[in-house]
Amino acid sequence: MTNKSSTSNSVQPGFLPVRGRADPFKVNRVFCIGRNYLAHAKEMGQSKIGPEPICFLKPQNSVVLARGRVEYPPRTERLEHEVELIVALSSGGHELDQHQAEKCIFAYGVGVDLTRRDLQAEAKKNGHPWSTAKVFKASAPCSELIPTDGDFLPETGALRLFVNDALQQEGDISQMIWSVGELIAVLSTYFELEAGDIIMTGTPEGVGPIMTGDIIDIEFEDLIHAQFAIG
Repeated sequence: MTNKSSTSNSVQPGFLPVRGRADPFKVNRVFCIGRNYLAHAKEMGQSKIGPEPICFLKPQNSVVLARGRVEYPPRTERLEHEVELIVALSSGGHELDQHQAEKCIFAYGVGVDLTRRDLQAEAKKNGHPWSTAKVFKASAPCSELIPTDGDFLPETGALRLFVNDALQQEGDISQMIWSVGELIAVLSTYFELEAGDIIMTGTPEGVGPIMTGDIIDIEFEDLIHAQFAIG
C-alpha cells in the first residue's frame, strides 16, 4: 500500500462526502452490529450465535472521514481495529420487510469501529454496557460514500484492513451471518429508522491492536480505499 494520507481532515465530524455529489451525507444515528461474522465471534471467544444480531450505538460525532490523523483515545492501553462495510440510509421506517429495507439504502462505504478492548473486556466481565469501550471521539473513521443509485448492494466483496502496509483483516461480505437487508429489517422492529442513519455491519476476523503512529488502510474490493494515521 502507498501512503495517501493528508495532514488534515477538512470534513467536520458527523458528515461524510458522497462520491460524485456536491453535498455531504449528514449522519443521524450510528447503529453498530456485533458478531456478524462467525470467525470473528470465535476469535472473541463466542461459539454460539443468538437468534438476532447484537446492536449498539455510537453518537453522530463519532463518525469522521478516514483521512489525516485520528487521535488515540484516553484511558486505554489496547486500542483495536475492526473494519466494516457501512451502509447509509436515505429513508427508513418501522417493521420493514427485507425488500423494503434494501430500498432504504442510499450508499455504502467502509469504516473502522475503533474499540478500547481492555475496557470492553472489563465491561463484559462485570456484565456492564460497552459504552466506554466503543464511544469516544472519532471512534468511527469512515471512507467517502458511494451511492447505489437505486441498485442493491453487491452480495460479495472483500473487506481488508492493513496496518503499516501489513494485511491484518480480510473477509468477504458474503460471510456475514445476517445480510444488510436482514440487518435493516431487524433494526426496524426495534427503532423507527430514519434518513441519515448509518449501519456498521460487523467485522471479519483478524482484529488487533494499533498504536500511535500506525498507518491504517481500509478498502472494499477495488471500489473504495481510505487511509488515516493514529495520532
